Amino acid sequence: MKELFRALPPVDVCLAFLDGRIDAPRALLKDLVNTFLESCRERIRNGRITDVRALSLEERLGREMLRFIRREARPKFRRVLNATGVVVHTNLGRSVLAPEAVAAVQRICSGYANLEFDLETGKRGSRYSLVEKLLCRLTGAEAALVVNNNAAAVFLALEALCRGREVVVARGQLVEIGGSFRIPDIMVRSGTVLREVGCTNRVHLKDYEEAIGPETAALMHVHTSNFRVVGFHSEVPAAELVRLAREHGLMVIEDLGSGSLVDLTPCGLPGEPTVVAAVGSGADVVTFSGDKVLGGPQAGILVGRAQAIAAIKADPLNRMLRVDKMTLAALEATLRLYIDPGKAETCVPTLRMTLARPEELERRARRLAALLKRTLGGNNDIRVAKTSSRVGGGAFPENDLPGWMVRVCPHGLSAEELRQRLLETDPPLVGKIDSDAFCLDLRTLADNEFKPAAAALAAALADTDGEENDN
Repeated sequence: MKELFRALPPVDVCLAFLDGRIDAPRALLKDLVNTFLESCRERIRNGRITDVRALSLEERLGREMLRFIRREARPKFRRVLNATGVVVHTNLGRSVLAPEAVAAVQRICSGYANLEFDLETGKRGSRYSLVEKLLCRLTGAEAALVVNNNAAAVFLALEALCRGREVVVARGQLVEIGGSFRIPDIMVRSGTVLREVGCTNRVHLKDYEEAIGPETAALMHVHTSNFRVVGFHSEVPAAELVRLAREHGLMVIEDLGSGSLVDLTPCGLPGEPTVVAAVGSGADVVTFSGDKVLGGPQAGILVGRAQAIAAIKADPLNRMLRVDKMTLAALEATLRLYIDPGKAETCVPTLRMTLARPEELERRARRLAALLKRTLGGNNDIRVAKTSSRVGGGAFPENDLPGWMVRVCPHGLSAEELRQRLLETDPPLVGKIDSDAFCLDLRTLADNEFKPAAAALAAALADTDGEENDN
């Protein structure tokens, strides 16, 4: 064992071996080399390394150390190839930004910008004015505000407009979404009093009317974006809630959740209330996300009547929830694309992927399959097949998007083992498993990602030294 310990290369020799092979700060490389050598010592103690030849940098140890340090030295926040078919994939960063939005972020962040500087007066300005006119133009609202996400938007609207008073919500709309965002809890935290009405599956206008009292501040309508109640079910349209609220001098707050600026029924999805329709119904405040169906950066957007939005802007908590210059740059660029709806459908990746036609996806699937057959050789079963995709992000939870995928049945390796290996490639490739095949859904895999995906699969399917015995 002493001979094995003495055979371990010193740290400075390891660093010299890594020089020119890995581009990383020397201090980080030194820490990683020490960690790697300690793991070798532990394997010697455990009897897993018994041959001195296994400790030569010119042999297996050098290759093993390179793999370990490349894996550990790379950034933790990395780009991922999404072949799952889920367009707004919450775990993979939700919406992909349009090239125009990416360029805007780079342009704004590479120097100083007029974030809170009025270029007309030369005095202090408001960051919200940078996108407010655009939002009003696109939605028909009188005023608008942007905070860091839709949960914050809902909380801020309740806290600023209804604190200490009652808000009436249908029982079937008391939703919980990912990350433990629960409407009842948000209302408690905002200082409002929940008054739930109706039954889980049915609520009527008279339920709201009977719940209105001297402590009522608002009627709230929450879009059940991540689940559906079907069968014997009814709810009150937002326009009727607005009419009832006006009769009693109350406000209406509508949380759309995902929120869309365009009608997605042409791709076979059911009709969902757009932001324009919600504003048109007369709601005082409408909230929705910026990074879901809209296809922009993470943001919570509030649009509606000028008086209500002004009260929300004046709330001290608004500063705690405000967005930074990168978010505003990406959001403005995304919203500008929506001025021309046809351009938005082409240039906003979330819309383009959602609206992609099955026949187009089939053509692309066949191109990818041909590339994979050339790259991976004939030992793997590769074929195209129909599949179903999802919008994701809580939108249209019960509705599939018909599409096409490439099925890879690896030779001598299970689909689950291949999936695990692909998490270690650079970039990682995330797909879906179907009947022991690793599948790549073309809806979310861009043309310029075909070659990286093929390279990732080739690397994952190749024999690796990591599978050898320690000796």
